[in-house]
Amino acid sequence: MSECTRKRNRAKCSCTYEPCGTKGVCCDCLNKHLGAGEFPACLFPADVESTFDRSIECFIKTYQQRGRWW
Repeated sequence: MSECTRKRNRAKCSCTYEPCGTKGVCCDCLNKHLGAGEFPACLFPADVESTFDRSIECFIKTYQQRGRWW
């Protein structure tokens, strides 16, 4: 298993929350958000992600309105 490469992950990260402490460390980000009953930014289209509503309910609503791929 390869090491987490924060720099490479950070370049692809779609999170716009600047003080995020887990940006680029996907496993920590996922654990943090799932623990709070949310999904991480990378699972939302850009316009929805920018609202910072990362709730599972918001994800389901977006998925139902826009389909599988946004």
